[in-house]
Amino acid sequence: MRVAAIDCGTNAVRLLIADVEGDRLTDVLRTMEIVRLGEGVDRTGMLSPAAIERTRVALVGYAAEIKRSEAVAVRMCATSASRDASNAQEFRDMVRGVLGVDPEVITGEEEATLSFLGAVKGLTAPGPFLVFDLGGGSTEFVTGTDTVERAVSMDIGCVRMTERHLHGDPPSAQELAAAEKDVTVAVDTALAAVAGREARTLVGLAGTVTTVAALAHHLPEYDSSRIHHSEISRAAVGRVTGELLGMTVEQRLALPVMHPGRADVIGAGSLIMRIILERSGHDTVIASEHDILDGIAFGLTASA
Repeated sequence: MRVAAIDCGTNAVRLLIADVEGDRLTDVLRTMEIVRLGEGVDRTGMLSPAAIERTRVALVGYAAEIKRSEAVAVRMCATSASRDASNAQEFRDMVRGVLGVDPEVITGEEEATLSFLGAVKGLTAPGPFLVFDLGGGSTEFVTGTDTVERAVSMDIGCVRMTERHLHGDPPSAQELAAAEKDVTVAVDTALAAVAGREARTLVGLAGTVTTVAALAHHLPEYDSSRIHHSEISRAAVGRVTGELLGMTVEQRLALPVMHPGRADVIGAGSLIMRIILERSGHDTVIASEHDILDGIAFGLTASA
């Protein structure tokens, strides 16, 4: 069954067209555009017209790809920024006009469940798992082995923390201290809610995690096959975080594995990742390229 799954987050909108048969998913197309839909939402509570237009342009391209692929089912899930915005209806109307389907503005808990489903299929490490999906506006924490047992969403993400705290280029010591305090409180709350410290394996999802993995492994270019299910030590995450937070945006842009749309927020993202490792007590984290997109795709076949 060929399906199309779209994940629209605070920072990026991503498309997966895949053939799904049982527990097997074969990519036809997996692509991403950085649209920064959630730009300014933490401060204003609204999606800006410019951000909605950037997202519309990306979705027009995705609609053409979906039509060419002859996918038989389409689902778009919109996450943190769309939950928080007071003008979310304007966004939903735009999506319906472009894709012909309504976007599902899912809760943080639903987002966590879909991320977990995508992340643990095919993972050979021992459970129970603590999966975290580090997004632009929020980070989801979910524990379980074969199915989700507990899940919670916290309003810490690379875009939100950058806009809230990290204004310098590079950020100052005072800005970093404020961000670290904010993130630590949220992470401790989440770990207590999902019994995260009892999990045997820590799994990290999304662009911050995979970019940090690429930097930790000293890859000359971004290589999904080498990143997927690779293990990164707490020490390596700490090293990469320190390096990123000490760089200017221009210096981060020069890194061969860095997506241009991620360079200004990767410092905050890596800080969140480092704190999750420290506060959870895990010595390593497994990076997964499979995440909420895969969960959406599997869910489409289950509901068909």
